[in-house]
Amino acid sequence: MTTSDPMFSITAGDPTAEELAAVTALLLTIARSRAAGPQPAHQVGGWADPALRLRRPLPPGPGAWRASAWS
Repeated sequence: MTTSDPMFSITAGDPTAEELAAVTALLLTIARSRAAGPQPAHQVGGWADPALRLRRPLPPGPGAWRASAWS
């Protein structure tokens, strides 16, 4: 592809200049984000951490039923 070749072409419909500008901006944004490489993983912490929703195993032994409500 040379610099004189179009990046994309409209094959149907009659888009307005604003619609073409919106599609062009969207395609350029996608191309730039892919060229930038993979994004770092989103860090979840604090109260939003899904691991905090898991229950710990109940302790066996005398009074275990009472301790289960406070773990």
